Amino acid sequence: QVQVVESGGGLVQPGGSLRLSCTNSASSSSIYVMGWYRQAPGKQRELVALITKGGTTTYADAVKGRCTISTDNAKNMVDLQMNSLKPEDTALYYCKVQLLRSGYLIDYWGQGTQVTVSS
Repeated sequence: QVQVVESGGGLVQPGGSLRLSCTNSASSSSIYVMGWYRQAPGKQRELVALITKGGTTTYADAVKGRCTISTDNAKNMVDLQMNSLKPEDTALYYCKVQLLRSGYLIDYWGQGTQVTVSS
């Protein structure tokens, strides 16, 4: 079983910044994509940002220009730097690690870290 652990959430004022970190216990050679998702109360989980092992990134329109996803493949880490935070960014943020094993894509999720943007 692959363990995925997020950290770095918290309470921040509008306009502030947070850096979320995620580590995982997967074999780095099997990692296909890593990413961050979020789920606000009463809403569906949505994509925030993805990064492939090759470094290709994808961002949700709502966070483009404000968030940067990065990875340290040697440490199996994926970080999300969030700037200019808005109250609507308040959500539980989840890290997902997608592995490619024997031709199958397998997703592993962390437990989530809470981000609250409020004055």
